[in-house]
Amino acid sequence: MFSKFAEISPVVWAIVAALVIVGLMLFVITNSKKKWTVRMIANAALCIALAFILSYIRLYKMPQGGSITLASMLPIFMFAYAYGVGPGMLVGAAYGILQFIQDAYFVHPIELLLDYPLAFAMLGLAGMAGMFSDQWGIIPGIVIGTLGRFICAFLSGVIFFGMYAPEGQNVLVYAAVYNGFYLIPEAVICIVLASIPQVRQLAKQLAMSGDR
Repeated sequence: MFSKFAEISPVVWAIVAALVIVGLMLFVITNSKKKWTVRMIANAALCIALAFILSYIRLYKMPQGGSITLASMLPIFMFAYAYGVGPGMLVGAAYGILQFIQDAYFVHPIELLLDYPLAFAMLGLAGMAGMFSDQWGIIPGIVIGTLGRFICAFLSGVIFFGMYAPEGQNVLVYAAVYNGFYLIPEAVICIVLASIPQVRQLAKQLAMSGDR
């Protein structure tokens, strides 16, 4: 029985994975009771613009995509922290489209979805930070949102970029190490900056304006 699963094309697995992620994303968004206000739209535009500007400050760029930047994910995390998972996913997806325009590189339409709108939509999971103690602030959301993006990047790496794995290395290990190499430092930078009292206070004020 399991041998039949091994015969399924990687592209089919990618389509299934992308559909599942899209389905979960749509479920969360459609069940969000948050109504978009003028202030919310303005904050969304501001956070996307700030994230896009910070994405140009690259500390290191990976050969097959992915970069360590100056906390470019943090503004999206803060928006999701303020307004919740659903709106955060929408803003993250919009930012992901801008990221694609910035680099404009893909090898397959499903890979494009996984690496850009879906991967960055997962940053909206930072809205789950409200489930944890307030003493941690936005930090749990940063961890969850980064993990969500990592899962999308990992799937893309396994299915579409496995040929770059060194000879003899398991493609799962390769994809995990490759994507962890830039996402973990990126998350650490976001956590360090989010721990600065002024930034922490700004996140709280934004959350209060969003009636989190």
